[in-house]
Amino acid sequence: MILTKRTMAACASAVWLASCTSAPPVNRDPATPLTTVSRVEVDRYLGEWYEIARFENRFEEGCEGVTAAYAFNDTGSIAVTNTCRKASMGDAPDIAKGTARIVDSTSNAKLKVSFDPFGWFEGDYWIIGLAENYEWALVGEPSGRYLWILARTPRIDAGLKAALVEDLGRMGYNTGALHWTLQPEG
Repeated sequence: MILTKRTMAACASAVWLASCTSAPPVNRDPATPLTTVSRVEVDRYLGEWYEIARFENRFEEGCEGVTAAYAFNDTGSIAVTNTCRKASMGDAPDIAKGTARIVDSTSNAKLKVSFDPFGWFEGDYWIIGLAENYEWALVGEPSGRYLWILARTPRIDAGLKAALVEDLGRMGYNTGALHWTLQPEG
């Protein structure tokens, strides 16, 4: 069998990704069904979001000041730009660029996201809670390993925080496992 440089590079990338992937713990009761919101107006969802909280995961290890920005690509998919600051809020951010595609066009609430340049590895991105005014969102996926609370502002008030944590608890999430993301002052 003759391997081209491209094939060898693809195989090496796959082996490397598999070797550094360790699944985070499941922090959700699998007996509780996970549902998405009934409808997402994608145009309203696009733009910048601040990460308020998350379940810890390998790809955000040590990240604070996290934001996610969504915009349409020319192809109709959604460009994803995630930023984080690892050392301090004053340091230059680490930036990860990916693509998302809607997989449930009846609600637009289920997406697949990939940060792999070939698009071979995709993760579920389900919008499981969303404010009527699109000021906050809850994002999870069926396995219960990943969860994010996002908002249009770097901080949310204590009352909203408590209500969202209560909602997540009803969805079967272990809210005690949430990491509350630090955001810059100002």
